[in-house]
Amino acid sequence: MSTLLKILIKLGLALALVSLGLEYGRAQPLPSPSTTSSPDAPALYQQHCAACHGAQRLGGMGPALLPESLERLRKPEALKVMGAGRPATQMQGFAGKLSEAELQALAAYIYQPVQPAPQWRDADIQASRSFDAASRDWPARPQWRADPMNLFVVVEGGDHHVSLVDGDSFEPIHRFASRFALHGGPKFSPDGRYVYFGSRDGWISKYDLWNLKLVAEVRAGINMRNVAVSGDGRWVMAANYLPHTVVLLDADLQLVKRFDARSLDGQQSSRVSAVYDAAPRRSFVVALKDVAELWEISYDPKAPPIYDGLVHDYRMAEAIAKPGYQNARRTPLDEPLDDFFFDDAYTHVLGAARPRAEGSAMLGQVVNLDVRRKISNLPIAGMPHLGSGISFDWQGRRVMASPNLKDGRISVIDLKNWSALREITTPGPGFFMRSHAKSRYAWTDSMMSPAAKDTLSIIDKQTLELVAQVREPGKTLAHVEFTKDGRYVLASLWEMDGALIVYDAASFKEVKRIPMSKPVGKYNVWNKISREEGTSH
Repeated sequence: MSTLLKILIKLGLALALVSLGLEYGRAQPLPSPSTTSSPDAPALYQQHCAACHGAQRLGGMGPALLPESLERLRKPEALKVMGAGRPATQMQGFAGKLSEAELQALAAYIYQPVQPAPQWRDADIQASRSFDAASRDWPARPQWRADPMNLFVVVEGGDHHVSLVDGDSFEPIHRFASRFALHGGPKFSPDGRYVYFGSRDGWISKYDLWNLKLVAEVRAGINMRNVAVSGDGRWVMAANYLPHTVVLLDADLQLVKRFDARSLDGQQSSRVSAVYDAAPRRSFVVALKDVAELWEISYDPKAPPIYDGLVHDYRMAEAIAKPGYQNARRTPLDEPLDDFFFDDAYTHVLGAARPRAEGSAMLGQVVNLDVRRKISNLPIAGMPHLGSGISFDWQGRRVMASPNLKDGRISVIDLKNWSALREITTPGPGFFMRSHAKSRYAWTDSMMSPAAKDTLSIIDKQTLELVAQVREPGKTLAHVEFTKDGRYVLASLWEMDGALIVYDAASFKEVKRIPMSKPVGKYNVWNKISREEGTSH
């Protein structure tokens, strides 16, 4: 074969391959970039979400979009909101603008932690505060006709509103928009005029119930567990998961002091599980989730000095003390506490920690706040919800009863010797329990049980027996609160198209039904400010 012929054959083969490639290209069009590359979630967030939710996802006009803030919003529900929007808010739906893959990528993105962890400093707290100076001149009496002590404050989680309901007529008085995802139950000033709401993304709102107006707001943290109001009404304290702080504010929400939640040696930082007011002690009691310490922060100017660690004889002025007023007095524990309950004298804290590993035991402790040490184990199995416990008299002794988040049981504890007296079986694990000093009965839910979430169980406090049930088949029925006089019980039909259901507390018959949007909690002013024994404080 001549050299020329070989060249012609190779050229022909090359042209044929090119032709085949072109034909293949016509038969198999190149896929578009949108079907081969993953959506750029951070870029999508900055384009569509950052204007309302903040460039760092810390919130703005809209709530913070952090995993800590979205704990109670399941991802399918978040996707539904992203696609269809949220009624009665400025949250628009993006189903027509973003593909399903882009929505999925955004949903995954907002449930990822922000790295590095965001900060929220004193200057941020101070800059976030707003205050209506005209509030100082508002009338010091209710501007509506009803008993202000028998008022119910109802938190509607469905569309993030608060309703005020007359506890005598069961007629709504007013309704207003709240911050996103209020959490931990509102707290009241001692006269019942002001209510303080804490939101999961760190906002505290002070609202004047007598004038139906917002007084002040401040953002105390990025992810907050709850707030407490001092018994004298002068102080507000916030417990934060993020950052790891406890924040002290005055009654108008001006920053007074920030406490970094660190161990005594400063080596370990902790989320803050909860803060509650111990009014008889004139102090706040704070539980840390990751450090085995319980803090007591006094708002009594005469509080004794604090000696951290061991001192041979403080009477000889050994060691260097710090002032007892508005400083943390530490009680070392065996294990951190997630949740706790005070005895009637506020001398003891009954606390529990969640099991640290699957199959491990619950860690219950009784802590004496005066001697500052654990004095007993707390014999409750499962996962008690002590913050929702109640106390009452039974056979000549004072007892405490707690629902259980893991098991269908109510645990009854002797408040004198901390022994377990009775386990009352319920249809399933529950979250809330309520009673009233004038009622023979205690009511509890089983809302943690898929099969029994529609059932409220009624327990006779004298026999410790379950005597009746009310049901809303297929729905979630939870969180009860009594009227001021204990004659009626208000329960939540915990659905988007839900309701407050009013029951006669003696006959258990339905009296009235008031439509509400997922009423997650209701709070009677008198029961709260008087520390009624049948409700949480």
